[in-house]
Amino acid sequence: MSIIAWIIIGGLAGWIASKIMGTDAQQGVVLNIVVGVIGGLLGGWILGLFGTNPMGNGWLVSFFTALLGACLLLFGVKAVTGNRTVTSTR
Repeated sequence: MSIIAWIIIGGLAGWIASKIMGTDAQQGVVLNIVVGVIGGLLGGWILGLFGTNPMGNGWLVSFFTALLGACLLLFGVKAVTGNRTVTSTR
């Protein structure tokens, strides 16, 4: 898969994962791409632990692998950092 495909799939997966996990307001386009690409690596590694090989199975499998990994990544980041939203008292 080319680097352009990684960016496109990663961006879409990161954006949808941020919508699912409720972090979309805090992320921009670049962070969505980074989360999606890292999520793809994380998802591929996790699925590899279960004996499946998502590589070479097409764009759809790569997308769902990246989406799974991105959701897990955002869940982990939210668990570590906590909910640090600032509300106005006015």
